[in-house]
Amino acid sequence: MEIKSILIKDTTKEERIRIVQEGLNQCGGACDFCNGCDNLGGGSVDAFYEPYINGEKELRQLNEEYRSNSGMVK
Repeated sequence: MEIKSILIKDTTKEERIRIVQEGLNQCGGACDFCNGCDNLGGGSVDAFYEPYINGEKELRQLNEEYRSNSGMVK
């Protein structure tokens, strides 16, 4: 199934889970405790995307918060 939009209003929770999984799996490995994307062993990367998966914040918002808070999301 091809997804044309990644916006919360255009996706189901299941589609958002798949979007995050596919986005995080670019190297083909598991993300937990990996430092390949500058996570620096920071734990479960997919937990960072829970607000998107749950329909609370758009991916754009999460990424902006990450950048503006030097990696810390409130």
